[in-house]
Amino acid sequence: QLQLVESGGGAVQAGGSLRLSCAASGRTSSISGMGWFRRAPGKERVFVAAINWSGGITDYADSVKGRFVISRDNAKNTVYLQMNSLKPEDTAVYYCAAGLYTRMVGGASDYWGQGTQVTVSS
Repeated sequence: QLQLVESGGGAVQAGGSLRLSCAASGRTSSISGMGWFRRAPGKERVFVAAINWSGGITDYADSVKGRFVISRDNAKNTVYLQMNSLKPEDTAVYYCAAGLYTRMVGGASDYWGQGTQVTVSS
């Protein structure tokens, strides 16, 4: 099994920044990537960003390109999501994800964190 523990999130005004962190423990050898999804109020959970664990290849949803940056620390089995120029429409519960990199960029994941709330006010 794999466990994902998220930290970060909170409330910020539009234009501000936040950083999310997610540490993986357990069967980390079973994953090829980690990433982030989000669920806005009344909407389905959608892909935000992912990073390939070995080569550092990244992918982003169009809605966050140029504003969000995903990075990793292999030694700590931790992935980060730096969120800049935040907008009210970024308000959502953000979920850490882990598993096959290709599955994540396709919109699915094998493992999920508990979720952390991000609220952006105008």
